[in-house]
Amino acid sequence: SLVSIVGAVGFVGLVVPHMARLLVGPRHVRLLLASALIGANFMVLADIASRLIVPGQVLPIGVVTALVGAPVFAALLYRNRSAP
Repeated sequence: SLVSIVGAVGFVGLVVPHMARLLVGPRHVRLLLASALIGANFMVLADIASRLIVPGQVLPIGVVTALVGAPVFAALLYRNRSAP
């Protein structure tokens, strides 16, 4: 429901904590800081990319986050699937 209300930018809040957990482990103190830093850096890089991809125009930042976030989210789902 978050993605439907906020848009694709809210997708970052779903994927980044899972990526941060892979890097720093499950301890919440480290995970909170890592999620904030990785999410902020990702959004800055996505904004820069959205301005550079099409010269003279600005793509919506949600397009860039979805292009990166959807494959990562699919990989996380595939990796964590349970055996039938």
